[in-house]
Amino acid sequence: MFMKSLEKHIYAIMRIVAGFMFLWHGSQKLFNFPFTDYQIPPFIKYGGGLIEFVGGILIMIGLGTRWAAFIAAGMMAFAYWIGHGTKAILPINNHGEMAALYCFVFLFISARGSGIWSIDGCLGSNKGESAPPG
Repeated sequence: MFMKSLEKHIYAIMRIVAGFMFLWHGSQKLFNFPFTDYQIPPFIKYGGGLIEFVGGILIMIGLGTRWAAFIAAGMMAFAYWIGHGTKAILPINNHGEMAALYCFVFLFISARGSGIWSIDGCLGSNKGESAPPG
């Protein structure tokens, strides 16, 4: 099948890239790097920023991946409904596409685990994980 042989590699790249992109949201909130002039409430800055920064790093390197991704998915669901969902239901109307996508990508990562190219894999924490059927 088309790209079947690359499935594990592409999943690992998705996990790494998603974690990498997520950590920069946290870096921006916690360290104002990259610079932003947005005023962020303290509970979002320190609560959300910490989950984004630490969770993004853990997801990217594949350490405690299932729990880090599960917490990140929950935070993004919360962010969607509190920050965007109160304006309109559809993500296209409330500008919540990124929150919704992050939520479901992290939910998938939480269910699938860290996979290859991960610290969990090196430590043997991936035992029992297998490629999805099909």
